[in-house]
Amino acid sequence: MKMKVLIADKFPEQYIQKLKDADLEVIYNPKLGEDDLPEAAKNVDCLIVRSTIVTAKTIEASRQLNIIVRAGAGVNNIDIASANKKGVYVSNCPGKNSIAVAELAIGLILALDRRIPNNVIDFKAGKWNKGEYSKAEGLFGKNIAIVGYGNIGKEVAKRAEALGMTVYANDVSPINDENVIVFTEFDKIIPIADIISVHLPQTPATKNFFNEKMFGLMKKGTIFINTSRAGVVNEDALINAVKDKNLKVGFDVFAGEPETKDGPVSSKLQELENVYVTHHIGASTEQAQNAVAEETVNIILNYIKSGVIANWVNRAKIIDAHFQLILKHFDRPGVLASVMDLLRDGDINIEEVENIIFEGGMVACCSMKLKSPATSAMLESISKNPNIISYSQINI
Repeated sequence: MKMKVLIADKFPEQYIQKLKDADLEVIYNPKLGEDDLPEAAKNVDCLIVRSTIVTAKTIEASRQLNIIVRAGAGVNNIDIASANKKGVYVSNCPGKNSIAVAELAIGLILALDRRIPNNVIDFKAGKWNKGEYSKAEGLFGKNIAIVGYGNIGKEVAKRAEALGMTVYANDVSPINDENVIVFTEFDKIIPIADIISVHLPQTPATKNFFNEKMFGLMKKGTIFINTSRAGVVNEDALINAVKDKNLKVGFDVFAGEPETKDGPVSSKLQELENVYVTHHIGASTEQAQNAVAEETVNIILNYIKSGVIANWVNRAKIIDAHFQLILKHFDRPGVLASVMDLLRDGDINIEEVENIIFEGGMVACCSMKLKSPATSAMLESISKNPNIISYSQINI
């Protein structure tokens, strides 16, 4: 039977064809929503999504789902805990849409400084107001604080520097970039920032990161950009700051964003002046979508050919293994099975195993990470196996 792939979001036609050319059965339905997926994905092997939410219900209802690929960077729209329970791989495409999102962030900064949308709206309405729109400050020499210095943050920094801004950057990981000023103390940098651009993942640690206290640090008229995740900003605190400090806000994400691809939208942000909201289009350039689609196809095809999952995000980073048993052995049937039988009989669980073959195919080295150590009796039995060349057990 052909492997079935369901694509539940917009996807370039040429990459759909690549999957079909690989003899896969492709179901393309970009209008599927969160509530449609449990039924639509029930009998597929692979699910590809962009923004469509993959709930526990979808994963639990699936009969043969083996891999979910997020055609983008973040995976907060996928219920990872449920995927873990069913052994469903979750993969993503980090860095492939970074330039597109950075371009939108810079576009929003420029639009807010020059009030470009307001200019256009007035012109369309037959209103000429050159005096009002000639009051922009300009961006050259301004301080921009980039919060979250991953792939997107780095691309924003390049463009901000080209515009003559002084770039400050913060990230949980060490930053090695001589072109930016690294900061850790928000209470010292936020008050001097003319522009703040947010590029954070949504995690328990970043939820409502920009809250009343953080907005309290900002000076009047600060340009505040969020093209990352809605949950990193406390929207009520933001609204108060817009009213009290005349913040200029550019968002590509917001609380209560519609899950559907089109239709009506309602947000408290609509009532505010100098708040520009785009339609969650940060990654939606043809260049970015092609790059992401190509990576997505490569992930699936490489998995089929080799069983290896590129960008596997729900692989355990910390395992409950405290010992490692290393065996150099002749590469013959049953050698490792005999060792595993010993461990099984001793109720010792193997957390990870890797077997690497020496050139020539006669000898291999196997590493087993164990929850508890092999006993002296087990090691004695292993030493008597004529197919085991050498062995060692170490604490890890």
